[in-house]
Amino acid sequence: MTTPRATVAVIGGSGLYRLFDPADSTVHTVDTPYGPVAVTVGELGGRPVAFLTRHGADHSVPPHLINYRANIWALASIGVTTILSSSAVGGVSADYPPGTLVLTDQYIDRTHGRPDTFYDRGRVQHLASADPFDPELHEIAARALDAAGETFARSGTVVVVQGPRFSTRAESLWFAAAGAHTVNMTMVPEVPLASELGIGTVNLSFVTDSDAGLAPAHDPENAVSHELVLRRLRDAQPRIIAALEVIIRALPADYAGLSIIPADAVAEVLARPVLSAGADA
Repeated sequence: MTTPRATVAVIGGSGLYRLFDPADSTVHTVDTPYGPVAVTVGELGGRPVAFLTRHGADHSVPPHLINYRANIWALASIGVTTILSSSAVGGVSADYPPGTLVLTDQYIDRTHGRPDTFYDRGRVQHLASADPFDPELHEIAARALDAAGETFARSGTVVVVQGPRFSTRAESLWFAAAGAHTVNMTMVPEVPLASELGIGTVNLSFVTDSDAGLAPAHDPENAVSHELVLRRLRDAQPRIIAALEVIIRALPADYAGLSIIPADAVAEVLARPVLSAGADA
C-alpha cells in the first residue's frame, strides 16, 4: 500500500471515532518502533488530513494504556507538522461550564508511569515546555474561530490525570485552587511527545461536565459520568468538527513545525527500526 502523506493531523478523543466518509478516505497501517497504528487519510478544510482515534474505534483503550509514542511517531513519519487534538474535558472552574469550547494553552501533569519521551536511549534531550501548545498555531486557531463566529474560551489550563477513574471532590477542588480550568486524561504525554518530534499542537477541548468539585452540590445535573460524557460529545460532534475544519482552513501551508529538539536528534528517532503488525512493542 502507498505510504500516506499529510502535514496536518487530527487526533480524535472520546466520541470522535470517525472524521471522514469511508468512501472518500483510505485507512493505512503505519508500522512504528512501538507497534502498528491505523491512520485514516481524507480531506478536511480543503487539504489532506490524517486522522487517528486515541481510544480505538470502539473506545476499547483506556487513557493510561494508549500507545502514545506509536501514535505520534506514526504521524511524524508521514510528514505531519501540525496536530489538532480534540479532547473531552471536565470543568473544574465555574467559568468553564458544560458546553464550552476551549483552546487549551497550558497543562498540569498528574499522570504517572506512562512512557513520555522518545529520548530514553542515546543522547539526552531536554524539552522546553513553557508553552506546550504552539503559541503561533494557538493564535491562528483563535482568530479563525473568532472570524467564524464561534463562542469559545481563548485559553485554559488543564490538569491531566491518570484515569480511568474520575477525580475525588478533594482532588477537583485542589485542581481549581492550583489555577486549572479543566481536567482531562490524555493530553500528556501526547503533547510533549509531539513537541519532541517537531510537531506543533493545537488543542480544542469540549467541556462535557462539571467535575466533582462543582457537582453535585452546585451542579447536580452536570455531575461527571462516562455516559454523560459520551452523550454530550455525540450531540456536540457537528460543532466540534466544524470548528476543526475552520482551524484547518486557516493553517498556513508553509508551517514547518517546531524546532525545540535538534533536527538530527529527531531524525535519529524517526530512523529507528519499526515493528510490523503482530510483533511485540
